[in-house]
Amino acid sequence: MRVTWGTVRLTIIGCSGSFPGPDSPASCYLVEAEGFRLLVDVGSGALGALQRYAGLYEIDAIWISHLHADHCLDLCCYSVARTWHPEGPRPQIPVYGPSQAAVRLGQALTADPAAAEPADPGHGITDAFGFTTITPGTTEIGPLRVTAERMSHPVETFGFRLEHGGRTLAYSADTGETDALTRLARDADLLLCEASLVEPGPRGPALPQGLHLTGRQAARYAARAGVGQLMLTHLAPWNDAGRTLDEADQAFGGPMSLAASGLGIVLG
Repeated sequence: MRVTWGTVRLTIIGCSGSFPGPDSPASCYLVEAEGFRLLVDVGSGALGALQRYAGLYEIDAIWISHLHADHCLDLCCYSVARTWHPEGPRPQIPVYGPSQAAVRLGQALTADPAAAEPADPGHGITDAFGFTTITPGTTEIGPLRVTAERMSHPVETFGFRLEHGGRTLAYSADTGETDALTRLARDADLLLCEASLVEPGPRGPALPQGLHLTGRQAARYAARAGVGQLMLTHLAPWNDAGRTLDEADQAFGGPMSLAASGLGIVLG
C-alpha cells in the first residue's frame, strides 16, 4: 500500500532497524512526485522488495542518510544491476549522501581499498551513480524541496524535511535526542521517526546517548513539533513493536502507526 497526498506518494519498502527482520528489509522508502522517484536509503535486503513497487531502472535519484549498512549497503547490489545489465549499462543517476559515500561504498563493492577512489576507471559505484555530498540547508531534488540537518548519531547522519504541493514529510533518519528533529518536523503532515529502543525498566541500564530514540521520545518530538501524524520506523526485530507503540501513545495524542513493509497511510 502507498501513502499518497496530492501528487506525492510514499511507499514503505523497509523499516527494520539495524538489520533485516523476518517481515521487512532494513530502511528504505520511495517518494514519488510528478513522475519523479526519489529513493530514501537503500538498506540491507531492500533492493528485492523495491522491485514490487518500482522498476530498478525507474529511480531518478537516491538519498542516503548515513553510511551504516542498514541504510546504504544494498546500493552496492543496485550498482551491479545498473552497470552490468545484459543490454548495457543504465544511465548514471544522482546519489545524495554523506561525505566519503562514494569511497566507502566503493570499498564495500570491490573489497579493494585501492580501487575505492571515485575517479578510478571502471569504478563500479561511480559508473552507476553520481555522488553529491549532503550539507545542511535546502536543495531541490526534482520537484521536491528538501531541507537537511545533521542528526545525533555516531556517524555523519542527515534527517530531512521534504516539501511539495503544500504537504510536508519529515524523516528523522537514525538519531538520538536533538533539537534538529523538532525544527525539521515543525507542523509536518507526517513525521517518519525512528524508534529503535524501548524505555528501560526501573533497574535496567540507562539509554545510550546520541544513538537512537524510544517510541516515547519520538512521540514527544512529534508533540513538540505539532505534526499531523506520526509513523514509527527503524523497528529493531528483537523489540516488541506493540510495546513501542504503547510507549509512544503516552506522549502523543495524534494519529500514529507502526511502519511496516507494504503498509501505508493516506495524508489528507
